[in-house]
Amino acid sequence: MEGRREVGISLDGVRDKNVMQLKKLNTALFPVRYNDKYYADALASGEFTKLAYYSDICVGSIACRLEKKEGGAICVYIMTLGVLAPYRGLGIGTKLLNHVLELCLKQHIPEIYLHVQTNNEDAINFYKKFGFEITENIKNYYTNIDPPDCFVLTKFMAPTQEKK
Repeated sequence: MEGRREVGISLDGVRDKNVMQLKKLNTALFPVRYNDKYYADALASGEFTKLAYYSDICVGSIACRLEKKEGGAICVYIMTLGVLAPYRGLGIGTKLLNHVLELCLKQHIPEIYLHVQTNNEDAINFYKKFGFEITENIKNYYTNIDPPDCFVLTKFMAPTQEKK
């Protein structure tokens, strides 16, 4: 992004030896407790799951799951994307999301989507800046948090034109 210096922001993959960093971040960031399947999916997604460091401090993450749609096409589901409050507004979430969007383009993945709690206007506005649209409203998606409803936000990736 122009005018914004990404000084000290780096991304690192999630592996068995640092998955506890992701668990600690999720505990601090989200009102939901994630099960072992979440972490297995995050590890299995490879480059689609990243930790973000600001001056060598782990401050954010994106965790995705690769899914097969009917007809065999692969899509990406963003399970979580979060940055610790003191580090928001520094371009860290943008860097994490752009990393995954670039991977989708390179690998010709046509669709990326996520669920967002209906009252999370900051997240909804953040994703809309990247071309995501609300494609569904699901009632009672969440248990034990209020409101329990969510929006599905989807971005359909434009196919890149191959140069002849």
